Amino acid sequence: MSDLLERLRGRGWRMTAQRRVVAEVLDGEHVHLTADEVLARATDRLPEISRATVYNTLGELVSLGEVVEVATDGRAKRYDPNAHHPHHHLLCSRCGAIRDVHPDGDPLADLPASERFGFTVSDVEMTYRGLCPDCARA
Repeated sequence: MSDLLERLRGRGWRMTAQRRVVAEVLDGEHVHLTADEVLARATDRLPEISRATVYNTLGELVSLGEVVEVATDGRAKRYDPNAHHPHHHLLCSRCGAIRDVHPDGDPLADLPASERFGFTVSDVEMTYRGLCPDCARA
């Protein structure tokens, strides 16, 4: 579960009505919305919010490291508030649905020294691809 609102309050982030709405829309488990989806949901809650405000707020949240941009196979970027909880993604190759997954093991340890080519590896991002249950049934 995302704790985005708590993290932002803890940072002393100035919580305007518009910023709060964007953060509330993003807060939750398995949330991977596009900017347009964030805009639509934010507009439902606060009709006067502008596209520029939503996009600027998303950019600021990414810059702060509180939200992660997830780019998948040429589709629109998605925004993941689960920035402080290590995880990977499960992506439906047909509809683009994304779920957070937490496999066992250490993916850094799975890369042998001979395959690191002198790099000091600090992070791993893995995406598992397949069909979600709805697309598999269709």
